[in-house]
Amino acid sequence: MRVFKVGGIVLLTMAIAGFAAAQAPKPAGYHLLKKHVLGGEGGWDYLALDGRTRLLYVTHGSAVEVLDVATGVKGQAITGLKGVHGVAFAPERNRGYISNGRGNSVSVFDLKTHAILAEVPTSGQNPDAVMYDAFSGRVFTFNGGTANATAIDAATNKVVGTVDIGGKPEFAVTNGKGTIFVNNEDKSEVVAFDAKSLKVGKRWSIAPGEGPSGLAIDLKNKRLFSVCDKVMVVSDFVKGKVVATVPIGGGPDAVRYDAGTGLVFASNGEGTLTVVKQESADKYTVLETVPTALRARTMELDPKTHHVFVVTAEFGPAPAPTAEQPRPRPAVIPGSFMVLEFGR
Repeated sequence: MRVFKVGGIVLLTMAIAGFAAAQAPKPAGYHLLKKHVLGGEGGWDYLALDGRTRLLYVTHGSAVEVLDVATGVKGQAITGLKGVHGVAFAPERNRGYISNGRGNSVSVFDLKTHAILAEVPTSGQNPDAVMYDAFSGRVFTFNGGTANATAIDAATNKVVGTVDIGGKPEFAVTNGKGTIFVNNEDKSEVVAFDAKSLKVGKRWSIAPGEGPSGLAIDLKNKRLFSVCDKVMVVSDFVKGKVVATVPIGGGPDAVRYDAGTGLVFASNGEGTLTVVKQESADKYTVLETVPTALRARTMELDPKTHHVFVVTAEFGPAPAPTAEQPRPRPAVIPGSFMVLEFGR
């Protein structure tokens, strides 16, 4: 190490500073990698990643924002929609599906050009989550306003039936063999139904969890992950019973299971990401709690890079309380809507 004395003050070479920077510890766990500002106006809901094209679709007000996660470049938004909630893909058909909550419909679009090809009215009100099941060749919407699910034939874009969920449906997943699982928020249960006959087979309580929202599936171990306020409930979907619970953050709305790492992620509206390690099919431990941002409660996972994406915005001061709004929320700062990308 070279030392120079000037006026009694010891000056070190820049090499030392560079050495210190090189020795600085890197974050050991998940941490913020990038912030992608998308702008635009309106509230937000689900995210969906097309792994083939590396495009992330983010529902936002009356549009779906598009972000290339490989390059970080924002694409042209899909517009002219009506209170969008979710996006699903049928890659073998080159089709995507967007649920229009205020339009009570599904917009069918071309995955290459993003042109809207059709709008299919649903058999229920306020379609929220949407998914495609390749086994049955059907698109399903889960209608929060009428406590049911709509089945749409992806080949014809025609409604072929309705499933009575018996309460407000939230997110849903498929086992790829003809069974659809959906969280029933009103009754704090999981409902399983046949994708072709549309008949409900099983229902089971996920107590002590209440009001489940996000749902993820582990096909290998036959497990479901339902997120509720401050608790993740793990179910055996063959036996229809709860096998484990895990503490998570408050106000979650999404959960993802990474089969490549054995990690489960819960995105919490309080501004945290709970990272859970799957020790075995029935044993789970909290690995870390990662700070994200307020209201970053929806999420997507990239199974290729193992990165996690959440969405939020910047907020201004809350307006003064009124009789109609005793607890007013802070207003979103225009143009601040963003995707936050986390990784190791």
